[in-house]
Amino acid sequence: MVRIPLLALWLAALSLLASRLWADQPGKSQSAEAPATNAPEAEESKFIRLRRDSQDRPSAMETAVVTYTSQKRPGISIDLIGAVHIADRSYYDDLNKLFEKYDVVLYELVAPEGTRIPKGGRKEKSTHPIGVMQDGMSSILELSHQLACVDYTKPNLVHADMSPDEFSKTMEDRGESFFQMFMRLMGTGIAQSAAGASGMNDTDLLMALFSKDRALKLKTLMAQQFQSLEGSMAALDGPGGSTIITERNKRCFDVLDKQLAAGKKRIAVFYGAGHLADMQKRLATDYGFQRTSETWLAAWNLKPPKDLEK
Repeated sequence: MVRIPLLALWLAALSLLASRLWADQPGKSQSAEAPATNAPEAEESKFIRLRRDSQDRPSAMETAVVTYTSQKRPGISIDLIGAVHIADRSYYDDLNKLFEKYDVVLYELVAPEGTRIPKGGRKEKSTHPIGVMQDGMSSILELSHQLACVDYTKPNLVHADMSPDEFSKTMEDRGESFFQMFMRLMGTGIAQSAAGASGMNDTDLLMALFSKDRALKLKTLMAQQFQSLEGSMAALDGPGGSTIITERNKRCFDVLDKQLAAGKKRIAVFYGAGHLADMQKRLATDYGFQRTSETWLAAWNLKPPKDLEK
């Protein structure tokens, strides 16, 4: 029997659609870093990974901070910072500290131009279906939400994404819909399950749901599937690209061009990890920047409590 990895689909859907949440709400106007290492060739397309301990047990899900430089543009560096939209509070604390090092941080959020996210995010509970799903997942997994924890009020954080009207029009022009994208995700999930690549079976899921450490068990299962999320996102793009990735990345790079023209030297792009493979190609092809070093930040701590107490 072919099993659809529903947890992975939910998480992929959250990653795809989270940036629309702020635009859908009323009142919208308003770990220490790991040492840098040379990027190994096998890791060159990775922006999210599962770290394991010496006994091969999952210990953390991590996202990458990858630095790109070019000999043709000395003194300029561009970092791609992978994001997950629900994570440990300590992860967002690390990001807030990291952002202070940049001249400018370009961030994703499908919202009207001029939107300012107040510190702490929205105060009222979301009634949007995706917002309800996010709030539910945050609660079940005992994680925090990005919009509530990242300090978007800092002056060096610059919006670099589409408005809701632009997003909708581009999808319409391309003949796209969220239902179509979700079906593509489901097809990818079915294919991975049929190939034995889902990493989870019904027994694992049931055991996690009824475990005393339910949040930890579910996070561990989802983190193992998250490793294939980048492939799922690539499947969404297709040969002609997509609004959700290609067109939004284009908009981000339009803003990047303006920041480079303004003389900014130390630049970060803070986007969902599924966007970054395409961005890496753009940096190499259009700008001549190459991946030179990387660090990893722990987004989800997967160590059991007894290990944390040591």
